[in-house]
Amino acid sequence: MHDLPRHELHHADGRRLLVYGGPSGFLDGEPAPDEAPTTHERLDVFTRAWVGIAPARNARPLDSVAETAEQCPFCPGGSEVPFPYPTPPQPPPLVGPTESARGKCEVVLYTHRHEASFGALSAIELCRVVAVWIDRARELWSDTARSYVCVFENPGSEVGATIAHPHGQIHALDRVPPIAAAKAAAHRRHRDQVGRCLSCDATLSDARSDRIVSENESFVVAVPFAARWPFEVAIRARRHGLKAPADEPDWHLAFELYPLHRASRTAKIRASVETGLGLFLNDVAPEEAARRLTRLTVPAEPIELDTLFVVARPEVAATP
Repeated sequence: MHDLPRHELHHADGRRLLVYGGPSGFLDGEPAPDEAPTTHERLDVFTRAWVGIAPARNARPLDSVAETAEQCPFCPGGSEVPFPYPTPPQPPPLVGPTESARGKCEVVLYTHRHEASFGALSAIELCRVVAVWIDRARELWSDTARSYVCVFENPGSEVGATIAHPHGQIHALDRVPPIAAAKAAAHRRHRDQVGRCLSCDATLSDARSDRIVSENESFVVAVPFAARWPFEVAIRARRHGLKAPADEPDWHLAFELYPLHRASRTAKIRASVETGLGLFLNDVAPEEAARRLTRLTVPAEPIELDTLFVVARPEVAATP
């Protein structure tokens, strides 16, 4: 048994570098300072999950990308791995319970204008899309085989959209998905413990916080207290109780936005710990994100009563 010496080096910003078999000392000649007080954890009251808030992560250097395998130190034969990787064995056949998928997916086309986007819709186009959302959601919810209905949009190839034409989707699921189930459980737990609606309390808290972006008599727009994404925004209805998922009276209509960027030209990439463990690390403090969002000017046409639409379904003739 041979000893493997370990030496601890420190960057000036407090990051440690553990060197196994190498020299010891301080990098840049500076001792390790205490951890920045801005790094902390916040509890998401809807899912009871802890989210790390770590603005200092934005100061991390970006790795350069090796152009060829010969330049990569981790490729077989490189400076760090001078031998071939072992060939892994074939995996055994997977055996487990399966069921037929009973969900339903619908695509909603916003406009004939290929170059448009949801944000570029006129007031009339926007209200037509909302009317379609309401009509389709009502019909899908009316089927007792559906446990959850979600209206969503993935705009851009960065998030996996394969068709550029402006469109969204509606998924009607036969099971309540995990995050929605966790939020429903949190609402029930809050009602049992406090005697009030969790969404009512959270919306009121957002409206009184320095995380608020905008508000009117119907909605509160804010960066969530425990936001997972740097510029995540929740638009929550003040009105109490709209059915989603089924049999959950304490639920508010909400629109949740998850932008992919942590800076104007830098994407937020989910790290392995975030994907594998569900432990999110947010690079931007929610209060700072809200301040930056409130400074943006977003042009929009006013929504007047004469621009609203309600889907009129054709009457079905009675069978003689």
